[in-house]
Amino acid sequence: MKVIVTVVENFTCEAHIDIPDGLNQSAIKQHIVDRYNTGGMSTDMNIFQVEFESINAQIVQENSSPKSA
Repeated sequence: MKVIVTVVENFTCEAHIDIPDGLNQSAIKQHIVDRYNTGGMSTDMNIFQVEFESINAQIVQENSSPKSA
């Protein structure tokens, strides 16, 4: 018997980054978005909190369709 298990978790990550001085609020937001979008922030991200949201299991039998458990 095979079972397909799907776990949904919500990860909260935190990064401490340096931002150039003298930027206004809009420029700070854009700097952060640009750094995130280019992947420049991913190496600084640390998992801060994980919340379990749901788990689902499907029993897969040969010669039949999957059933929710």
